[in-house]
Amino acid sequence: MMKKQWVILAVCFLLFLTQIEAASAAVPPGHGRQTYVTSFTGTDTLTGTSSRQQAFEVMEYWNVEELRVNLRFQISQITEDQESSVTLSLNGSPFYTFRPTVQNNGEQQLTIPAPKGFLKEGTNTLSIQGYLRTTTNLDQVCVVHNTTDNWLHLFNTSSVDVIYTPKALTGGISDFSQRFSGIDTVKSNRSLLAVPEGSTGAELEAAAYALSGFANANSLSDRTLPLLPYRADTVKGKGAVVLVAMYDHVPAALKAQLDTDEDLQSHALIQLVNKDSQPTLVVTSKDESLLIKAGRLIANSELLAQLSSDLKVVDDATETATPTLAISSDVSFTETGDQLTGPYHQEQIYYVSLPSNRSIADSGKISLDFRYAQNLDFDRSLVTVSINDTPIGSKKLTKELANKDSLNLAVPQNLNISGNFSVKVAFDLELPSLICTPNTQQMPWAYISKDSVMKLNTKDRTDLLFNNYPYPFLRDEVYNHVAVVLPQEMDDYSYQSLANVFNLLGQYATGNTGDVHFYTDSVNTDNLQNNNIIAIGTYEDNKVIRDNNDKLYFKYNTDGSSILSNEKMSIDAAYGARIGTLQLIESPYESGRGFLAVTGANSQNYYLSSKLIATEKDKWRVFGDGVVSDKDGNVSAYRFKTISGTEEDSALQNITERSDVFGFIVAVVLVIALVLLSLILLLRKHLKKRGDRRET
Repeated sequence: MMKKQWVILAVCFLLFLTQIEAASAAVPPGHGRQTYVTSFTGTDTLTGTSSRQQAFEVMEYWNVEELRVNLRFQISQITEDQESSVTLSLNGSPFYTFRPTVQNNGEQQLTIPAPKGFLKEGTNTLSIQGYLRTTTNLDQVCVVHNTTDNWLHLFNTSSVDVIYTPKALTGGISDFSQRFSGIDTVKSNRSLLAVPEGSTGAELEAAAYALSGFANANSLSDRTLPLLPYRADTVKGKGAVVLVAMYDHVPAALKAQLDTDEDLQSHALIQLVNKDSQPTLVVTSKDESLLIKAGRLIANSELLAQLSSDLKVVDDATETATPTLAISSDVSFTETGDQLTGPYHQEQIYYVSLPSNRSIADSGKISLDFRYAQNLDFDRSLVTVSINDTPIGSKKLTKELANKDSLNLAVPQNLNISGNFSVKVAFDLELPSLICTPNTQQMPWAYISKDSVMKLNTKDRTDLLFNNYPYPFLRDEVYNHVAVVLPQEMDDYSYQSLANVFNLLGQYATGNTGDVHFYTDSVNTDNLQNNNIIAIGTYEDNKVIRDNNDKLYFKYNTDGSSILSNEKMSIDAAYGARIGTLQLIESPYESGRGFLAVTGANSQNYYLSSKLIATEKDKWRVFGDGVVSDKDGNVSAYRFKTISGTEEDSALQNITERSDVFGFIVAVVLVIALVLLSLILLLRKHLKKRGDRRET
């Protein structure tokens, strides 16, 4: 009897364990209570009454439960801790003040709870305001706060922790897309864009457009979105999966969940399935052109944000194109005006968007319209304008022009700026006898009006250098006739290398109307003409690299097992077998086009090189036109071209690109034409009169 009871208990226990495992399996990856940590972007030092700001994100799909600020800092050892304080503010609202201690050599670590009621969706700002004193002389009428001895050093190990639970996925495709490229999903590597094993050119093209769209929405400058074949091991543990595949290549388990009402010979599906377990967005069709069109739709973030259902059907009539980028020559800094308050140095920074292939040409001008308080010390107050932190001009403030002042500055041509840049307007607002004046934080003030503009003239940067990358593969933020030549056999390193290339290209690509075509190494050379080529692979498995080995800066030996020395770098044979290279040369198939070789003796080597052009964080390490990297993290960049890219723009091109100069020349030509016409008419009239006189 006792034995039977033990058997029954054992069976019940096993059933209980089975239920626990089943319940655990039903929880989608990434659900439950989570913590997202935003580390401070760098070390910083506060002095006297200065402050420091740290931005952090709160995603729309987070239910925030807690907010913690972790501060690790050190203060001056002579700080008067009973006279000094530090105040924390969240989005402008103070919530915590403490007195730092000089114990433990002034080093301190604090964990401070912050009120989540001050949070907002999107970007939030934590401000750390110091009031640091090193003296307690109460008989002093005036105390100087900003001196070198009253400092507080904030370490970059400080952080803001957001504790949250993800909301239920109820918003359809748009909700899924936010999570797919969300900071928490990307940072924990729980996103995956997948294609079938042995994927076709159409599948890869559609996937490249989709990856570009998601990469553009990824706000992390040091993380990428992976592209891999759809397999059990690659999707394991992922919280959001996108599968781009022809219908015949969709796995049966996913195919069974797809809508059956549409004819996939004439339609494409973008459908969200497995919402309660592993959310998967399936992009599929039986028609290659429609599959590619569905990929372009995903690259249109504006359209994607409007898809609130789980299903989108795409046909020939579906509009997917993004608006054409308009590059205006007149850039307005502010729509409503910006006010700066408080004494000393106050700054307002404006960010100007410019395609990465365009640089500032000559004859640019900044026209600043502003006003300021009349109680300043005008002998010491001024305004300074900088572009990318390089000062281009200043003006002393005067009482007579306080209510309406202006500053006109020419933009120096030697700034050598391409792509996005910043314009900083800095006021030094000095008050007379400020040392004895209490800080009201509302005076003095300066105001930048909405009439402040920048006259911006640009030109193409067409040198084939990594300094100008992603040109030539992007032009004016759309793909510029790109042909990708892949190895004969694609392993996971090959797919990850491809993903790295298109993650950074996608960061810059705001339009979805350009073309990217994929080929194997047996491609006909006719398909490579009029294209900018990206060749990925080794000497052995990519014929295009093999055929153009003599044109590379870092050439392979005769059997392709190692990279040889050249005029820039001595390379041992064993080391040459362990390195990867990035080489940007003129296309051997058409003049004026580019050829990027992402190559190495094996796929792991060229994968390591591809990581250098995967994120904005590492892009600075790549310059010139030939780059070598190894497994130890060593990177060497060289410039081989003496005259690179296309020729300088002709005078006619410069004139036609400058609307102001072109208009002036047209006006001059018209005036000259009218003068000549008038002279001809007068001459004819005069000759006619002379003829009449002779007849009489």
